[in-house]
Amino acid sequence: MSILAAASRSFAAGTRRFASSSAAAPKKPSNLPFALLGAGVAGLGGYFFVDYTTKTAPKQEKSPLDPENFIDFKLKKIVPYNHNTSEFIFELPNNNASLLPVASCLVVKASNPEALKDDKGNPIIRPYTPISAPDQKGELTLLVKKYEAGNASKHIFGLKEGETLAIKGPIVKFPYKANEFEKVALIGGGSGITPLYQVLTHALADNSNKTKFKLLFSNVTEADILLRPELDALAKKYPDTLEVVYYLDKPSEKWTGPTGFINKDVVVKHVAPASLGEKVKVFVCGPPGQVAALAGKKDGFQQGEIGGVLKELGYTAEQVFKF
Repeated sequence: MSILAAASRSFAAGTRRFASSSAAAPKKPSNLPFALLGAGVAGLGGYFFVDYTTKTAPKQEKSPLDPENFIDFKLKKIVPYNHNTSEFIFELPNNNASLLPVASCLVVKASNPEALKDDKGNPIIRPYTPISAPDQKGELTLLVKKYEAGNASKHIFGLKEGETLAIKGPIVKFPYKANEFEKVALIGGGSGITPLYQVLTHALADNSNKTKFKLLFSNVTEADILLRPELDALAKKYPDTLEVVYYLDKPSEKWTGPTGFINKDVVVKHVAPASLGEKVKVFVCGPPGQVAALAGKKDGFQQGEIGGVLKELGYTAEQVFKF
């Protein structure tokens, strides 16, 4: 399966500043925080991608998504995943594929402007990384975890099949290139797995891939591990280029895997050393506290200074990317 979507260089440069961990509400509905995506987005217009379809199918060049405007998409199906997470499958018109470039996310808000606002009356906008493949026809799937303090997630969980959600994007975060690195470590926690999963499915499906990936995925309990069947299937299919290690904070008596937080000792054990220079890359995505402890805090929509465990171990800002 080819997943080689490409947005323009200016689009990628303008959008990599967007942070997946949060999206601040704008002061005015017409002046979204994504204005700092700059001319890269504005200049994209109707963006085009390489063909994802088979040779016998009509060529699809334009995504049904729009990086400049929110579009309402109908909720086709809800599939419960675990005790606090569900898959929300949205219908794409004309059986088109999303053609999302990797790695990128979308931002969502309520279709009804009055249905989801913050304390100041501004629309609440939040980022999500789809788990459906860019060439998946007719569907776009979001894996959403419900948080008691998360107004956006509660709104999405309140949707019924047939209702709509306003979606805008893609927001390009890191333009992944095949075999750019020899070793890639992906360190995730909780729902932060989605952009890491997007990178893995894209890279491993490329027959030319030689990069070796190591995923370190931490959760509270075994029931909290999202996408575990999919990750295990990838590890089984690509044993020479992917290793997955799960860490639990509160394991059951039956758990035989490693426990505790992903700390300095874990990084030293599993992640390729910083001395490899540009041959190694570390992607981090998880709760803000975990990201800060491992790689330093993000600075709003920007990466922020390198810090935490990775800085202590000698990794540079060029070797680390925080989703």
